[in-house]
Amino acid sequence: MSLSFSSVYPLKQARAHEICGDGALAFAAIAAGSAKGAVVWISESWKPTVNPEGLAPYCDPGRLLLTRADSQLNVLASAETALRSGAAGLVVAEVSGAIGLTEGRRLQLAAEAGGTTAILLIPEGAGSNAAETRWRCAGVPALSGHASAPRQNSHDSTHWRWALIKNKIGTLSEWIVRWDAASRRVIVVSEAGG
Repeated sequence: MSLSFSSVYPLKQARAHEICGDGALAFAAIAAGSAKGAVVWISESWKPTVNPEGLAPYCDPGRLLLTRADSQLNVLASAETALRSGAAGLVVAEVSGAIGLTEGRRLQLAAEAGGTTAILLIPEGAGSNAAETRWRCAGVPALSGHASAPRQNSHDSTHWRWALIKNKIGTLSEWIVRWDAASRRVIVVSEAGG
């Protein structure tokens, strides 16, 4: 059974979603661009700070509220507070280690209570069973060099493989996607298949 991209993206609101892979930051930035209202972005203080201007092709940097915490525990606590408040349209939390079931469940409940969507940027294999979905995002070479896949957007050749590797509704799939700056949306280039 094939899963349509539009049935899982944009992400289900008021839920916690996990993203891993080298394209995770772009995935979160694109989601931030489509979020309603402010976006709270929380990371550990020892990690490099995300540059809001660098995310400008995907989202309005003026809507980002960057927060730093001294530990993963405090990143998760800050994310829970921001989610539960309902004051932001999206909360992005960058973590460096595994997320336990208890922490994951707390974030899921906070997202539901505040009506706010959570994106957790996680290392590979560090997710929680409580997450609604988990995505692995990786860059792929541009398809423009292939005669069978003409470049549709001459000013952007970035392609990603977005694989849905955990889904509470059960069906998994993956797609090759690209960002269309003109329409400010994700375009499915092809279903990656299995």
